Amino acid sequence: MKKALLPLAILAALPAVAMADVQIYGRANISVDLLDDGADFSEVAMSSNSSRLGFRASREFDGITAIMQIEQEIDYSNQGSNWASRDTFAGVRGGFGMVRLGKFDTPFKRARGPANLFGDQLGDMRNLTRAGAGRFDERTPNTVHYQTPDFNGLQFNLAYSLHEGTDPSADGDDNAWSFSVTYGVGDFEIAGAYESYDENRSQGGRDAFRLAASYKISDVTLVGFYQTIDHDNDTFDSDVFGVGASWSFTEKMSVKGHWLRRSADPADSDSDMLAVGLEYRAGRQLRFYGNFAMVANDDNVALTPWAQARTTNRAGSAGDTASGFSLGMRFDF
Repeated sequence: MKKALLPLAILAALPAVAMADVQIYGRANISVDLLDDGADFSEVAMSSNSSRLGFRASREFDGITAIMQIEQEIDYSNQGSNWASRDTFAGVRGGFGMVRLGKFDTPFKRARGPANLFGDQLGDMRNLTRAGAGRFDERTPNTVHYQTPDFNGLQFNLAYSLHEGTDPSADGDDNAWSFSVTYGVGDFEIAGAYESYDENRSQGGRDAFRLAASYKISDVTLVGFYQTIDHDNDTFDSDVFGVGASWSFTEKMSVKGHWLRRSADPADSDSDMLAVGLEYRAGRQLRFYGNFAMVANDDNVALTPWAQARTTNRAGSAGDTASGFSLGMRFDF
């Protein structure tokens, strides 16, 4: 017992200034879900929804600040974890903006933010935007990212992924570019992004553009979204578009909903997703939620509203309507 307590005693004895720039943070996002694929599956499951544990550190040196982060996914439903599987990087920031290197969300992925009403929940928009082999919404490895300073609400991001694996491809053509422009003023926010992958990336050569916007009117927030994908393989081409809204009808309670449509190139491969939810915020760090979501599929597609950002990932049934009901809690620390 004494040996087990020794590391804690050593940490406690360190000067306070040595620990001042280190932060341990995380998120526990767990839900119990009733899932129905519209065919022969209807069961209750527990899911850990992008739960995470991370470490951040920063230190200022002569006008610039060194930064680093290590973040991993935690599976509360099955006691699993994967070290440094999420945004993990090192870099510097200052009056020039920020430069970092590592593995993290691309500017394109983050640009969905203004319209992201159901992030990491049943009904997440990525169930449509990230569908198919030629997907986007990625966290790219071996990436260099530059973010400009904030110019009165206007900001630019440029990221370049040098290669996908540990080593570059012998034939080259395995890099990726991602660029975004974001602007926010008052109750209005908009983000536009473009991303391109070379032909030797694992999901193939592809390009995409997306636009997301939100506008708050009193207690109501309106959102809109559009995305188009152009893949070297035309069968993976698609457009996704939709609208949504949230209403904070008390200080702690809100209701939200969105509709999104994915229009794919192959015949009979379109999908529509509808999600509605109720949320109670006990405080800034704790919330409880209940969601209903469904995806109606054409004959040649089998998407579900539960495929993304969740440990529960039961396959859908082609041509059927997959639906689910979720009760969950999210605790940020």
